[in-house]
Amino acid sequence: MPVFEILFYIFIVIIGIQLIFHGIIFGKFATHKPPATTKKNRAVSVIICAKNEAENLKLNLPYFIDQDYESFEIVLINDSSTDDTLEVMEAFKAQHNNLKIVNVKPVEKFWGNKKYALTLGIKAASNNLLLFTDADCKPLSKHWITEMSAHFSNQTAIILGYGAYQKIKGSFLNLIIRFETFMTAVQYFSYAKIGWPYMGVGRNLAYKKELFFEANGFIDHIDKMSGDDDLFINQMATKANVAICVSKDSFTESLPKTTFKSWMLQKRRHISTAVHYKMKHKILLTVFYVSQILFWLLGSLLLAMLFQWKIVLALIILRFLIQYINLYLASKKLNETRLILFLPVLEIVLILFQFFIFIKNLSSKPHHWK
Repeated sequence: MPVFEILFYIFIVIIGIQLIFHGIIFGKFATHKPPATTKKNRAVSVIICAKNEAENLKLNLPYFIDQDYESFEIVLINDSSTDDTLEVMEAFKAQHNNLKIVNVKPVEKFWGNKKYALTLGIKAASNNLLLFTDADCKPLSKHWITEMSAHFSNQTAIILGYGAYQKIKGSFLNLIIRFETFMTAVQYFSYAKIGWPYMGVGRNLAYKKELFFEANGFIDHIDKMSGDDDLFINQMATKANVAICVSKDSFTESLPKTTFKSWMLQKRRHISTAVHYKMKHKILLTVFYVSQILFWLLGSLLLAMLFQWKIVLALIILRFLIQYINLYLASKKLNETRLILFLPVLEIVLILFQFFIFIKNLSSKPHHWK
């Protein structure tokens, strides 16, 4: 059998795989209709871990303090900061009685490990319902706590939210960062919808304190630098105990990196945890990524050689049509519709960037969360 005929049949299989992901799996989230929730004023502890975040706390803490919610506390964790983070926390605490400060001293065994600081903060929290975010984040409405906490129930112990990145006009890097964030969210929301939840993001995540103690905290991955959010969710999430929250009032927004170097370091930390996911999740993520690469490589090659070009072109158009429809519907939910205008370019750049990070992580590992 000629080589190009073999590649043609492989391409057909790749198209089938891509249609399963974009049409069926991602379609679950694209067509998701949020269930009716009852807004209950249950006591919530907002957990914010900060390391050298004095300026961000000055900017963002007022948005959390001003939440339109009756019963909540904010647990501020100072993770061995060397700037004025602790002083800023104390200044806010002097004016608001629902703030609690956990001042974490350096411990050689856990130096550079955010999980140790978070553990102390979680233990200090007064309430069972915990809502997590970062110091460089702000909620996009006064109803953030209300929207996220409304999804808790006797059965539901984990709420996955969306943590967006601020838009920077005229920045291609910003487009890439937001597209990567959007695609990651589409995946973890979609897998949660089909009953295979695998991760969440610490910028906007909620779970019950009792679940944390059921897992013995972060003990199963305490030696991993990252993963206080995704590895914990990968460990404890089930089809029955997870809900997703995509109300626009539930979103948070973070300051994005402004250089490729700083963003690459951030993503290297994040991606380094994926090898510790459950096997079924690693297989799904790998199959999707590899099928993306082969779609572009084989499609381009077959078209360039004009081998069965009419069929190849029709399959490419079909794949793009399904992809555009479902990602557009998803982008409307996550308020990221502008990204769809640049979809093919952003997809190719992200594939190349992820491959570069994978190779980079094989030779060396990032060591600290800040």
